[in-house]
Amino acid sequence: MKRANLIQGIPVSPHHLHIPNASSQTWSTGLFNCCDDPGNCCITCWCPCITFGQIAEIADRGITSCGVSGTLYGLMMLILGGSRCYSCFYRSKLRSQYNLPESPCPDFLVHLCCEGCALCQEYRELKARGFDMPIGWIGNMEKQTPGVTTLPPSMGGGMAR
Repeated sequence: MKRANLIQGIPVSPHHLHIPNASSQTWSTGLFNCCDDPGNCCITCWCPCITFGQIAEIADRGITSCGVSGTLYGLMMLILGGSRCYSCFYRSKLRSQYNLPESPCPDFLVHLCCEGCALCQEYRELKARGFDMPIGWIGNMEKQTPGVTTLPPSMGGGMAR
């Protein structure tokens, strides 16, 4: 009998772990199409750590949470004056996961010159691939595995002597 893999307590078989459109060769939107999703564009403009955290959680497949990644991003911005190397790493990771081209220029230059546009494009790419960004990795996996629910641990019959 095969043992199901667990992702943060949720049983997921390789058949359930389907990432939509994983073989696509092009970005679903252009780098400067930020206004295609005005809500995300505004959030990214005023608080890019939120958008980055959502992207990182999906790219890491739930290993790091949105909160942790977003906080690290924000701290790097405050302490180092920028977090472009950190976000560039996730763009490269996303490209390799979905076989996307390094365009319009190398990842580092995209994040160096157009950090906000790059984060918006990565967010839109994951959204176009079927991810519901606000619910994170675990929420998306639960949506893909109907019938599998996460229940709290059962407690004994109370305090008995």
